Amino acid sequence: MEIINIESETFEAMLSTVANVEKRMEHLCRQHGGRESTQWMDNQDVCILLNISPRTLQTLRDNGTLAYSQISHKTYYKPEDVQKILPAVEEKRKQAKYKGKQI
Repeated sequence: MEIINIESETFEAMLSTVANVEKRMEHLCRQHGGRESTQWMDNQDVCILLNISPRTLQTLRDNGTLAYSQISHKTYYKPEDVQKILPAVEEKRKQAKYKGKQI
């Protein structure tokens, strides 16, 4: 174990900074605490909901149709973003069916 000595002024400054961060966090939690938290969806959830293949989902991401976030190589989607593209996916499905194809 390593022991580090610091001046009391430096220690007090560190404590003050931590206290300020704590106050800001408490304020943000109170400010946003009543809001409903969003349950993010993964690739499988979106494919099932939209009834599309993983490759079609990749295309929607690539062309900017569907917003997403990536954390540790895993892709997540906000439910409201998925709901926004539902009509566009249905329209593409109708067009593909008309041409004798599937999406």
